[in-house]
Amino acid sequence: MNRHVNLATLTSEQLVERFADIGVAQDDALLGNEISRYNALYKDKVAVEVELRSRPGDQRRLLMTLYDHPNMQVRLNAAKSTRAIDMRQARALLEQIAASKWGPQAGDAGMSLWAMDEGITVIDAHLPPKGED
Repeated sequence: MNRHVNLATLTSEQLVERFADIGVAQDDALLGNEISRYNALYKDKVAVEVELRSRPGDQRRLLMTLYDHPNMQVRLNAAKSTRAIDMRQARALLEQIAASKWGPQAGDAGMSLWAMDEGITVIDAHLPPKGED
């Protein structure tokens, strides 16, 4: 994956594809216990989110098309990235992932649900405030 692509030159659909590719690579990094690689990929994922959010109408909603992706990490990333767009659907997917007991994604989903239930607003915490993208 080329990390030096100017995301602003990609279509929203290309960004969604890139987001999915990042999730698959993150899953691979987790399986290989490659934490530094996972962290670098996390930064790439956030950059895609920021770019999608900066587009008219907050194009992160397109990430909901990944709710049925075959890779659990991609689905987890999509659910967490779209909570601000549709809390109900994102929560339903997080509940499904948590119930699967497929680790480590199930644990991550469970923690996200706990935070939601406790009123901890971590949604978009890793993104700059709107207008400062």
